[in-house]
Amino acid sequence: MRFDLLICSAIVVLDQLTKTIVMSELLPYESVAVIPEFFRINYVLNPGAAFGIMPHQRELFILLTLGILIAAVAGYPRLKKHYPPVAVIGTMCLIGGAIGNLIDRIRFGHVVDFFDFSIWPAIFNVADIAIVVGGFICTISILLRTEERLDQPKML
Repeated sequence: MRFDLLICSAIVVLDQLTKTIVMSELLPYESVAVIPEFFRINYVLNPGAAFGIMPHQRELFILLTLGILIAAVAGYPRLKKHYPPVAVIGTMCLIGGAIGNLIDRIRFGHVVDFFDFSIWPAIFNVADIAIVVGGFICTISILLRTEERLDQPKML
């Protein structure tokens, strides 16, 4: 199996596995302290996007996610050809996270969130982490590539 597909698949499997464990061990909105006053497993049903915005827009989120996934798959050959491997890794993190949350929206009509840190205002899951990390990696990769192009001499 190719490394890039392995990253994407591992994220989806880890995301769905952790959500399954939380759903089997806790009731919705039940919370368990892991590190008191700092970290809890808090089983939340999120019907919206990040931070619960735009709740109950399931069909919209499914269509948007499918559109983004189609665009990512269509652009993948160009990405592999013109960007460094780290950008491919970032993209696979984004795709894996998007698929993980898409599965929830299709199966349950909401996303299962459970990581609850007192220093962060939102409750999130493995897919969310992958999306944020992937977005960061892609952004840095694009910025470095743009900077690299600006440093090259211009041809007439």
